[in-house]
Amino acid sequence: MLFLSVFTLLFTVASNAQKLKKFGSSIEKKIGPKTIKVPYTDMTTYLGYAAPGNQDEVKDGKKFYYLYLWIPAVAPELGIRMMSPVGKTKVKNATKSKSYVANASSKDYFDTYITLERSTIFKKEDVSVEGAKNATWTTLASNDDSSEMPKQPSARKYNSLLRYKSEVSNPLKALTVGLYRIGFTTYKTGEVKGTFLAQVAAPIKLPGVVLAKTIAELKKEF
Repeated sequence: MLFLSVFTLLFTVASNAQKLKKFGSSIEKKIGPKTIKVPYTDMTTYLGYAAPGNQDEVKDGKKFYYLYLWIPAVAPELGIRMMSPVGKTKVKNATKSKSYVANASSKDYFDTYITLERSTIFKKEDVSVEGAKNATWTTLASNDDSSEMPKQPSARKYNSLLRYKSEVSNPLKALTVGLYRIGFTTYKTGEVKGTFLAQVAAPIKLPGVVLAKTIAELKKEF
């Protein structure tokens, strides 16, 4: 009986581990006795795979990977969340990288840590590999563990979520048209390995949002 109880518990944890809920914005609304976060109306999803030794940069001893993001209009807020592994999670209209397709069945995952950074590039014609390399990048927000995200197979809530509100009075921290990037790594120093799902969301429609692993891929979508 004890074995069956433990098995049932483990099965329940595993089956519920990676179920994504609606991505709620910072805007809250009261419905009866409950207060809920109003879901974002615009969402872009990217499915990828992080391979050890394939990092884009090493910062503070940690191996960072980047997803490049083009924001086509002024936004009041951006929501970013990341989950690893993707597992059996199904998302409509997701961009699937070649590395994800090749490793979709992988059970590897990592303790996600994410950052949202803004560059000094504001025009499409200035977007280039060299331009991104020489741009000044400002970190707007970061997150390690979020209680709003599903548990990982370890049964711990080590997936990440952040919301960033535009600071209109500060040109360096306002969400304007331009090139951004999502940095991701693992909380502890070490290798980053596994499939991941990354989502960028906004409370308004932003036609023309592009999310890609490289600048070259980003430019193809322009």
